[in-house]
Order: sequence, then C-alpha cells, then structure tokens
Amino acid sequence: MESSQQKVYNAIKDEYRTKIMTKISTDGVAKSAFLILEGLNKLRLVCGCPSLVNDNDKKRYKPSSIKLQELTREINENISNHKILIFSQFLGMLQLIRDNLDALGISYLYLDGSTPATERKVLVDQFQNDKSIQIFLISLKAGGVGLNLIAADYVYIVDPWWNPATEDQAINRTHRIGQNKKSICL
Repeated sequence: MESSQQKVYNAIKDEYRTKIMTKISTDGVAKSAFLILEGLNKLRLVCGCPSLVNDNDKKRYKPSSIKLQELTREINENISNHKILIFSQFLGMLQLIRDNLDALGISYLYLDGSTPATERKVLVDQFQNDKSIQIFLISLKAGGVGLNLIAADYVYIVDPWWNPATEDQAINRTHRIGQNKKSICL
C-alpha cells in the first residue's frame, strides 16, 4: 500500500481494535464475533481501495489504490492477444475496475449475481467468440458456478475470498474440456 492507503488501513484497524476490545470486555468473545468479522471485512476493503469503505461520507477516502494501478498496468501489458477474466468479491471493486476500463476505452463484459441466467449464456458465448471483447469482469460468487470460459488465458482474483474452494471454482472456469491455452492465474 502507498502511505495514504496505509494511513486509512491503520486508522480503521485502530478503530476496530478499540471497539472489539471494549465489546469483548463487556459481552465476551462469543458475542463479539460479528464485530470482529465486520472489522476484518472493512480492512479487506481498504486493501482493495480505501473508497470502498465509505459508509456515510462518500468523499471521505479517495478512489485510488496500488492494487487498481497494478491491475490496470497488467491489463495494458497483457491485453494484446489475450482474453482476461477478472474476479472480485466486492461489487464496488468491480465498479472501480469498470470505471478504469471505460476511461481507457477498453471493451469488457460484466456479470454478477443479479445477471439473469439467460443473459449469462449470451455473455459467455460473446466472451468465447467475439475477438473484440478481451475482458470479462465477474463477481467471485457468481462466477464460481456453471460458466465455461476456456477462451481466457489470464485470470485475476482481485481480492481473495474467505474460502479458497470458491477461488478454485472461479479459476476452474478456464480449465475445462476443450481448453487449448495455458492459463495464468494471478
């Protein structure tokens, strides 16, 4: 993280440490589990991009992060003759990536849990067959089931999931019968 992102991370970490310790001292560990998970989730969001943790004050944190900068650099370096899948657990992160791709004029497809089943097949077929579409943004949970995306040869998981099996399912979208390319997962 760059220093401004690290400051946000440390501030939220300190805030939640205080809240959690107070809650544990008054209510015990068992009744503090939700607060602990909430704090961990906020820290995960900050690691992606500080602006993702904006609860009430939308201008509190800037929408910049090393992770987004590096992903954008990777896309620019690898897009030439490749198809790329980008998974994220957080819809807000996918939106930030979409904003970056729009600013760069890069075409992409998008799928999340709200995408109807009938549209999923159309999107998958388009990604598989349309050479002008090289990037497919997918929410990690929505992309873990029922998709065969063998045209992809790069897979990025922007923010790892709590359960590694969910990540494996997403990555396995590229490893199916008919795959003739070596996939690189980052």
